[in-house]
Amino acid sequence: MNKSHIMYGKTAIITGAAGGIGKHLCRKLAGYGMNLVITGRNEEKLENVAQIVESSGGKSCICAGDLTDTDFLDALTNRAQAKFGGIDVLINNAGLAQHCTVEETDEELFDKIMKTNVRAPYFLCQKTLPYLRKSDCATIINICSVVAHKGYPMQSVYAASKHALLGFSKSLASEVYKDNIRIHVISPGGVYTDMIAVARPDLTSEGMILPQDIAEIVGFYLDMRGTNAVIDEIQLHRVNKEPFA
Repeated sequence: MNKSHIMYGKTAIITGAAGGIGKHLCRKLAGYGMNLVITGRNEEKLENVAQIVESSGGKSCICAGDLTDTDFLDALTNRAQAKFGGIDVLINNAGLAQHCTVEETDEELFDKIMKTNVRAPYFLCQKTLPYLRKSDCATIINICSVVAHKGYPMQSVYAASKHALLGFSKSLASEVYKDNIRIHVISPGGVYTDMIAVARPDLTSEGMILPQDIAEIVGFYLDMRGTNAVIDEIQLHRVNKEPFA
């Protein structure tokens, strides 16, 4: 644990904390000695992540619930304030994907993905801003995707949602940078998680980006928070993908 790190003792909310990327994010931030409010739907899985946080040098607070429920977003931010006295970092990591054609996509699937991938981070950002304005290292990191820049077949709703998340991130960054709130985006290609099996069943594990790679990039953003250099977005691809394609 690095007690001299700018994020030592700071508080972060991490959505999708029980997933493949989420667990590695929690381990990374716990290593900075941060307080983590971890959220997801499965409380049992969150309990396991909380043990990882505590053993890695951080403190944790579990808040299980549905991110598409506005009342839960209020409860989540209130819990962070009550438990740790504020919010310094928000990482919107939770997401859903699909693998079907436009014609096969029904309204229920469309709404489910858009509510999780766009509506939830939008309003969670909105609700954390009053707390972030009180922080000296306020940071929001939105985990986006390569499909925010490209359209892939069988991923129309997912692509639409990630285009929306990127566009929202750009607008929010323009609104709040003068408040010393930094908005960052990470847009990876194929990451070896359960979700990639849904979005890209044609891919194998060979050469895939690993969840811990995403955690390292989040760590890089937080390492840079003490400098005057700001990187708005980091795009990355798997090692066996053609460069600059």
